[in-house]
Amino acid sequence: QEQLVESGGDLVQPGGSLRLSCVASGFNLAAYDIGWFRLAPGKEREGVSCISGAGKAIYYADSVKGRFTVFRDNHENTVYLHVNNLQPEDTGTYYCATDLTAPEEVPATAYAGDCFYGLDFWGKGTLVTVSS
Repeated sequence: QEQLVESGGDLVQPGGSLRLSCVASGFNLAAYDIGWFRLAPGKEREGVSCISGAGKAIYYADSVKGRFTVFRDNHENTVYLHVNNLQPEDTGTYYCATDLTAPEEVPATAYAGDCFYGLDFWGKGTLVTVSS
C-alpha cells in the first residue's frame, strides 16, 4: 500500500534548524512531485515548497524563501525539507503530499503555475514547535 511518512519535527528555540523527512513506501517516489504544507491552529493551510520528481523544478513560498531548502534522494525514496532560522510563526504540523494519479511522463524543469494543485495524498504530518 502507498504511504507517505513524515518525521523530524521537534521543539526548537527561535533561530534553530531541523531536517524534516518524507519517506514514501509502496510506490516509486521518483515519478511524483512532492509538496510540503504546514498547518497551525487558527491559520489556513499554507503550501511552503514543491519539488518535481527529478528535483529540477523547485518552488518556495515567500514566507520561507531563503530559510528553507527542499531536496530529495530518490534512491532512498525520500524528500527532505531543511528548515533554518525557525521563528515562532513557523510553528505547525508539516505535511508532505503528492498526487498518485499523476506520475510524471515528462520530467519537469520549472513550475509555471500552482505546484500544489492536486496534491491530495498526504502523510500524517510531523510537528514543529518554535518557542523560547
